[in-house]
Order: sequence, then C-alpha cells, then structure tokens
Amino acid sequence: MTEAFGMTKKGEKASMYRLENGQGMQAYVTDFGATLVKLLVPDKDGQLRDVVLGYDTVAGYENGTGHFGATVGRVANRIGGGSFSLNGKTYELTRNDNGKNTLHGGRDFAGQRIWQVKARSGQEITFSLHSPDGDQGFPGAVDMEVTYTLTEDGELKLFYRGVPDQDTPLNFTNHSYFNLNGHDAGNVLDHTAWISSDAYTPTDEELIPTGEILPVEGTPMDFRKEKKIGQEIGAEYEALVLAGGYDHNWALNGSGFRMVAGMESEESGIRMEVYTDLPGIQFYTANFVDHETGKDGAVYEKRQAACFETQYYPDALHHENFLSPVVKAGEVYQTTTVYRFLKNS
Repeated sequence: MTEAFGMTKKGEKASMYRLENGQGMQAYVTDFGATLVKLLVPDKDGQLRDVVLGYDTVAGYENGTGHFGATVGRVANRIGGGSFSLNGKTYELTRNDNGKNTLHGGRDFAGQRIWQVKARSGQEITFSLHSPDGDQGFPGAVDMEVTYTLTEDGELKLFYRGVPDQDTPLNFTNHSYFNLNGHDAGNVLDHTAWISSDAYTPTDEELIPTGEILPVEGTPMDFRKEKKIGQEIGAEYEALVLAGGYDHNWALNGSGFRMVAGMESEESGIRMEVYTDLPGIQFYTANFVDHETGKDGAVYEKRQAACFETQYYPDALHHENFLSPVVKAGEVYQTTTVYRFLKNS
C-alpha cells in the first residue's frame, strides 16, 4: 500500500509505504529520509501497538529536531569540531551541534531528503540516495541504499550499502525511538533493558568522546544484566549528569553479526532484541525531547522512548584507538541491523 504523506517545503511529494508480514506486524516507511514512521507489533493480547515515535505528515519531520525514525548519515552521531583530516587533507563540515560540532552529518542530513524507491514488494522496500562529492563537506560521491525488510520471524531488518568513489567515512544508522507500550504511552523508565557490553566511551560536556574506553563494572552504565531503565538514570554519576540521562556509546562485546541489546515491557508483553555487525551502539533515552507533538496529537516528553543506534564509535575520526569508519574508494560499505519483536516468555 502507498499513500500520500504531504509536500515538502521544496515542493516535493512525499509518500508512505506499508510493509506487512503474515503475523499482522506492519511497518510504515516514508521516502522522506528513508524514515520509519510506524511500527505495529502484536502485544501479549494480540492487539497491535505502534511502538515508535513519529509524526503524521512530512511537515512534522521537516520541523522536528529529534530525527524520529530517520536514516541518518553520512556519519551518524558526533564529530568533534565539525572537521576531520583524511589522506593529508582537512575537511570542514556543517556544524549543527553546540555551534561547533557536527551531529548526524550536519545541517543538510540524509534524514531531510527525499530518497528514491529502487525496489519494493509486500515485505521489503529499498530506498536509494545519491550523495555527491563534497556533500555535507565529505569527500567522494556515493550512492547509498537502505533496505527495510519485515520477516516472518518478527524482525524489522535494515541493510545499508554503498560504494564511494573516494576514501570517505560512512556510518549510517536508524534513529527510531522505541516505546513498547505504544508511542503515546508515557515514559519508558519501567521498561527493562540490557546491553552486551563491558565498556562504554565517556564524553566531555559537549558529548564528544574523550577517547577513553571505561569499564561499566560497578557503574550505572552496566546493562549486562537486565534492569529497569529508570533504576539508575538519575544517579550522581558524571556521564549521566553531563548527558541528562543515557546518551552514550557502548563498546559491544563480540564481533560479526550477533545479538547485542534488548528491551522489554511487562505491561505490553513485548520484548525487543537488537542485532548488528557493528562495534558500537548508542543507547539514548530521549533526554532532549520536550513537549513535541507527534502522531495522532500525542505529546512526547523527555524519556518517552529509547533509541538503539548501531554504529561505529562517535568521533572515531579523531581517535586512533576507535575502529575507523573510513571506507576506501571502490570498496563496499555494508552493514545490517535487526530489531526483532517477540512476546515475553
């Protein structure tokens, strides 16, 4: 199913597409920002709940500041100072974070553009976006693709692919905000969460990583065992005070494609599992969401959702001890993230 999703400020027509599996699970995605708008998941009683925050029309996504559901890049998360050096040359980026840093690619980020529909079926859609040399200040041209697939196993699978014509950093992610009780159901502090990680990357007061990788042992950052999100979120711990809650990169255990995190709600009986082949994940508790009017007139507030943004570590371009997101000219950039939904056992 395809439906109109409004006109952009540039006069472009945006559309929304529905994917559905045999169990009734539905995903609605728009070509504006290759964005996940709705995700309807059966709860313990078989009723569908929309578990992602979002807006009713494209205008909401153009005016909003939270990147709800968007495909963000070229480089997700923060780049300190809004510049980086590669192959002996310094590249200046657009700065959209504290006036001097670059967040999610800068001011003209991929989540604010119309992507082209390259292929589509009832359970899968592929969007493509041409990013020219110099786009957002980054070197090289690249044709990016993101494919959403809704499987019969309750998975929403996201596959990213691109081949740059120059050496360039690539680090795309999805910025969905999840609330397993429903997008309009209040905060997620009673949700339980876990992250397969022995360490995290602390930041300075501008949320730029310091380059350290610190153990989570004995700190509120330890999610190796499931605990309620609200259990320690208000602790007088420097990392939490600086970010106003959880908004950090965890150094994920293991390598290759594996299950790395999860969240569940006792109220709805929905459990979510997160899988990725990437080294890090940003766990973010919507600390900066403030009285945002979303779908069906719902008003979203602080900590109304949690994000699980799979990624290379933030600011990796400035830290040699972080795995580099630079893709060589002609090499294939590809990565897969899966959000799987089940009923609590």
